[in-house]
Amino acid sequence: MTSTLWNSVCDTLKSDVGEQSFNSWIAPLSFSPEHSSPSSATVVVPSGFMRNWVERHYADTITSAFKQAAGTDVKITYVLKGELSTAPSSQPSPAPGQSQATGALANMAAPTSLAGSKDKMHQGTPLDPRFTFDRYVTGKSNEFAFAAAKRISETDDTQYNPFILYGGVGLGKTHLMQSIAWEKKRLNPNINIVYVSAEKFVNMFVSSLRNKKNMEPFEKMFRDADLLMVDDIQFIAGKEQSQEKFFHTFNTLMDSKKQIVFTADKPPAELDGIEDRLRSRFAWGLTTAIHKPSLETRIAILEEKAQILGVDLKRDVAHFLAEKIDSNVRELEGALNRLIAHTQLVQKEITIETTQEILHDIFKSYEKTVTIDDIQRKVTDHFNIKMSELLGTRRSRAVARPRQIAMHLAKNCTTKSYPDIGRAFGGRDHTTVMHAVKTIDKLIDTDPSV
Repeated sequence: MTSTLWNSVCDTLKSDVGEQSFNSWIAPLSFSPEHSSPSSATVVVPSGFMRNWVERHYADTITSAFKQAAGTDVKITYVLKGELSTAPSSQPSPAPGQSQATGALANMAAPTSLAGSKDKMHQGTPLDPRFTFDRYVTGKSNEFAFAAAKRISETDDTQYNPFILYGGVGLGKTHLMQSIAWEKKRLNPNINIVYVSAEKFVNMFVSSLRNKKNMEPFEKMFRDADLLMVDDIQFIAGKEQSQEKFFHTFNTLMDSKKQIVFTADKPPAELDGIEDRLRSRFAWGLTTAIHKPSLETRIAILEEKAQILGVDLKRDVAHFLAEKIDSNVRELEGALNRLIAHTQLVQKEITIETTQEILHDIFKSYEKTVTIDDIQRKVTDHFNIKMSELLGTRRSRAVARPRQIAMHLAKNCTTKSYPDIGRAFGGRDHTTVMHAVKTIDKLIDTDPSV
């Protein structure tokens, strides 16, 4: 197992957990190739506290990222740097004339067949064990969505089909969707659940197109589902072949009265780049919004999270933190995680003063009032183009350059990650945003008009 593989794992993790959590918990980790093998990986952790935290909160995500990169199950061992010298090296010796990297890759098992998952009751992306109904804090912003999700999870009736949750980034859509899966699985252990992101659906479809032998297991995996769950459905916008395949999968499941659950960043009627026939079918079921949580709900979320972690969080600190960060739940929890980690590592009590000291950079970033919506409106006005063009699939220079400039501004004037920005621009991949930012950075130095 090579360092290149670790770089691939890190790229996946940055996309999965978000830039802030990645920088706090994943970036400090390192990989030891000499103590790893094609089926095992040794990850070096800087402290015992961080090891406990990573194993508790990110172990499943890291394992999934390794499996995706290696194409096979990989056993992960977390060790402290001081323990590394005593850990036995498990890297096999390469054959004569063969590099160590090539030897490792040659011994890796082939990717598991799409239809041959060992866990027939759950396929696709692993479910997060933390995302259950009992850990979901409700308030006016999400109480209807919660009630509907609970109703769907407790019955085989497909009255609300498809069920679509929409709202901004980090408001708890994925948590609520996975809660349905966990409850369905508890009530019926034999249920066949397929849970994927729309991006993964597209990537799997493209891979199957390259090798026509894989198309049948791809179709079977999704069409045999008792419960199909797709995160960020807006990602298929503008991808005609993927939408065609998804359309037929959707119809097959609906005809079989199988439950379908989606999340999206907007209501179906506002999803640009989605074919009308798909949009009309999305409208068959129940669509419900999850809004930004109120101050009271944000305080309750912080206190619930602290209780789960066994941390004493005073009400005045929770109130202070909830007032400072009002954008979404994910960033709120990320700030709390960072606060707890820092105070425990340096043996400090969690007070308003220490919170202000530790999270000052986050609070400063929230003083920026610019949003991606603001940027998109300004750019469309300046270049005299329509919003639908900015978010659509047209690649003419008259539209593509303003789009790149808007992405560049979004990255530099907001706290959003590359995946967040990509989703705000019609469900584009984070690599598209990275390319746009780099392109504009170069043009700023060479083109006075930019």
